[in-house]
Amino acid sequence: MTIFEKILHKEIPTTIIYEDEYALAFPDISPQTPIHILVIPKQKARNFSDLNQWSPVAIGEYMHSIQKVIHHLNLTDGYRIVFNTGDQGGQTVDYLHAHILAGETLGWPPFPV
Repeated sequence: MTIFEKILHKEIPTTIIYEDEYALAFPDISPQTPIHILVIPKQKARNFSDLNQWSPVAIGEYMHSIQKVIHHLNLTDGYRIVFNTGDQGGQTVDYLHAHILAGETLGWPPFPV
């Protein structure tokens, strides 16, 4: 069981930023920006590539939940949504999660080349 599944089952406490029937949002424990929120789906998927096993409706509901978190946080000055997939993509927990990054001007490319 991953740390995110333990958070979903309320076995590990966290500050819940937003929750609905499709997703749970909470602060990242190692924030990279002043606002760094993780949004995990309640339907399990290992990573973004595994979304092809979900129905289009389920994918849409999860994406809509991410949008609701952004609206809840009133991120009117901009934000970035990141999905890391696999070791080379920087994924550290084998459970699908979106990073919402905001609170400062974000550069491009996101990492020094």
